[in-house]
Amino acid sequence: MDTVFETGTRVERRDGVEWGELALTIAFCELVGIIPGMLTAAELETWYRTLEKPSASPPDWVFGPVWGLLFALMGVSLYLVRRERVDSRSKTRAIGLFVTQLALNATWSFVFFGRRSTRGGFAIILLLGSAIAVTIGSFARINRRAALLLVPYLLWVGFATYLNYEIWRLNR
Repeated sequence: MDTVFETGTRVERRDGVEWGELALTIAFCELVGIIPGMLTAAELETWYRTLEKPSASPPDWVFGPVWGLLFALMGVSLYLVRRERVDSRSKTRAIGLFVTQLALNATWSFVFFGRRSTRGGFAIILLLGSAIAVTIGSFARINRRAALLLVPYLLWVGFATYLNYEIWRLNR
């Protein structure tokens, strides 16, 4: 049985995990994914379904579970970096980069779906991929595991970049 003890105002288990903070960072990232999706859901049902898509495009039902998992991994990654005792400037910069890529992720949904702009979405997703790569590099200097947790996200966004480009090209 794990021993639970109090350190200041934090409740931790013997393994050192602050479960409340971990849950909050995951919930934060999940909300960043869910809110733009909720606000642009009507476009998925109407406009997006009418678009011609590349043959490599997965079925629509795949996107929800994949994004849910990726946002959870982002939350764990953010938690690991927040917990590190390193130079505050490095950590502040890394977290700022993380927040920037999250903002770009949300922006992509509003541009691609909300504005129905495949071209604008492509421009945003190129920036998003670059921001994720820079965030991974910054996280790696603080916590290697945190950086590795973002790699599946970068790979998925790379695939999404291909899909976005092809949708733009096929529907001009």
